[in-house]
Amino acid sequence: MLRQALAITALSIRSIPERWAPSLVIVIGLAGVVAVFTALLAMSAGFDSTLKSTGRHDAALILRGGSDAELNSAFDRDSTDLIRQEPGIRPGPDGKPLASAELMVIAELVRRDDVKSGANITVRGVEPPAFALRPKLRIIAGRNFTPGLRELIVGRGVLAQFQGADIGQVVRMRGSQWTVVGEFESGDSHDSEMWTDINVARSTFGRIGSSSVLAALDGPGGFEQLKAAIAAEPRLSMDVLREDDYFSGQTKQFRATIGVLAGVVTAIMGLGAVFAALNSMYAAVAARGKEIATLRAIGFGGFPVVVSVMTEALLLALTGAVLGALIAYLLFNDLSVSSLGQNFTQVVFSFKVTPELVLRGLLIALCIGMLGGFLPALRAARVPVTVSLREQ
Repeated sequence: MLRQALAITALSIRSIPERWAPSLVIVIGLAGVVAVFTALLAMSAGFDSTLKSTGRHDAALILRGGSDAELNSAFDRDSTDLIRQEPGIRPGPDGKPLASAELMVIAELVRRDDVKSGANITVRGVEPPAFALRPKLRIIAGRNFTPGLRELIVGRGVLAQFQGADIGQVVRMRGSQWTVVGEFESGDSHDSEMWTDINVARSTFGRIGSSSVLAALDGPGGFEQLKAAIAAEPRLSMDVLREDDYFSGQTKQFRATIGVLAGVVTAIMGLGAVFAALNSMYAAVAARGKEIATLRAIGFGGFPVVVSVMTEALLLALTGAVLGALIAYLLFNDLSVSSLGQNFTQVVFSFKVTPELVLRGLLIALCIGMLGGFLPALRAARVPVTVSLREQ
């Protein structure tokens, strides 16, 4: 039976070029399914990777109680001073607590690819320890801002996606003018931000406090110690989160939305691909009807016929899947885009076509190929030889 299956399968594969049109329908249909599926999930993977790489496990982010994002958090300077005095914060080289009070405000810049619409960009006012707390961040062009002056350093992602923030240009925000003096790179979501001195941001925008405090944790037990101390302080009503947990949590809604969208689109396109595969494989079986009938007449069984038809369907599905994955990789991998984050500001990230996504696309294509090939294979094996010869 195995020899018969191999022999019929070899004949089936050799005859594919003679039936290139219906075969091409399967290949192109599944290539489209896999390309769209992979591209959508590559967007989700890129966004997730960017935010997850932002936070550190050995740093804590302190927000006002009940705030789910920095933009929604605000507290005064007295609260900031109290937080610095709590145990669990690692001291810096100068012996002072290694913590940075930070203020988040929103600016608007125009996209490079759409001059008619603006987008919200995060402006982060920081203290000097902010740079020590983010060791991956480095100035790659120009210089750092000067404390006390209305100067900005701009993330690489902002410059890639938006205009009006190049070094030397003046950014206008709420009636004030700021000079861009440098460009920085951090390899995470901070690349989507503009940074300045927190005291200048406070005085310019009429703020008296901070949006958050980022603090380095003092050893493995630092987080629990800091969290317990802040909870026990009656003058503070704060939420204490590990920085990496905070940024990972921001991706949940986006990933869920993209996951549902990918599922719906893939189901719709996959259903169309199944019908296309059914039609094409029925046509292939009909075209090979005399050949199959002759083989069965000389002693070949029905099971080898099923195997040959299913193998052809899976081979075409695999070809389409590989083509679709290649299209997705060439068109979308490392494609830089921006999307609205939890702070209602743009997060710049790149699509990530990972081996896991490619494998998932291949599995979907093979499932569609099996569904599209099973019924035609069953018909080829069940049709009586005399009927098949008469039809031919």
